[in-house]
Amino acid sequence: MKRRTFITLLGGAAAWPLAARAQQPDRVRRIGVLVHDLQTRAEWQQRFAAFQQGLERHGWLEGRNINIELRSSANKYDRLPPLAQEIVALKPDVILATPTPAIQVLQQETRTIPIVFVQASDPIGSGLVASLARPGGNITGFLLYEDSITGKWLGMLKEIAPHLMRAVLVGHPKNPNLHAYFLRKAKAIAPSLGIEVLAGAVENAGDIERFIESFARVPNGGLVFPPDSIIEEHRDLVIALAARNRLPAVYVWHHFVTAGGLMSYGTDVLHQYREAASYVDRILRGANPADLPVEAPTKYETVLNLKTAKALGFDVPPTLLVRADEVIE
Repeated sequence: MKRRTFITLLGGAAAWPLAARAQQPDRVRRIGVLVHDLQTRAEWQQRFAAFQQGLERHGWLEGRNINIELRSSANKYDRLPPLAQEIVALKPDVILATPTPAIQVLQQETRTIPIVFVQASDPIGSGLVASLARPGGNITGFLLYEDSITGKWLGMLKEIAPHLMRAVLVGHPKNPNLHAYFLRKAKAIAPSLGIEVLAGAVENAGDIERFIESFARVPNGGLVFPPDSIIEEHRDLVIALAARNRLPAVYVWHHFVTAGGLMSYGTDVLHQYREAASYVDRILRGANPADLPVEAPTKYETVLNLKTAKALGFDVPPTLLVRADEVIE
């Protein structure tokens, strides 16, 4: 995919008065981390390790000149507000937050502590920043996707299942990106593909099973799984249900396909976590987050599982194969 950014990083960002204390070279800095995820999940551990590697590249070593305070909601939305209050009470120099729900609760708690986000899909629509080029407040970071990615997901489904007539975007009803961002764009694109787009709201494993089983009763349907914590938590169940009901499915993350899912298209998220460390570094050295532009994704990957396609009875068209960055056989 063509490399895209919204604006060249502003060189020599002005020192931010609220962050002036970060310029003191002899003080151990404190970095808060709030994630709406399971700390024990292998994928999150890889992302956090990538963030730590990025910090080390810039000379920040935990236990030497930084301390990291990590809090996880374990995919429980009601745990986010108290955890956000706990992190803000620690008065960190900067906070890393992911995804949008975690960032939003932190925004309610502080308008002064710098926040760097990863995996936010619609930071303007979610009220996190004033603009991508100049965020204007204490929050900046790395855009997970532009909404045009929805067309990629629907197009992949149509390629592998030409008779597809219905596609459903599945996720938690409290996921703001599912309805206000991805679904809106999907419905705008769907008529050109001859597809009806629906939304599937699920809050737990039982909901996921009931919904997919019900959806599968009408033929020529397909599944789209945008980034969503409940879907990540129940990855194996989702993949098994798609296989049992012989439904084509496109996922956002590579690891769904390596676990047996049909195909995925999404960003290289480990790269974004490493890059987030560069923004944390700049803020610790006095940069103003209001002047650090929100960066668009630059690295995408398409992954196909031919073994799964064969088991489901789908012929993978050459046009899809040639675009794949990785093919699992």
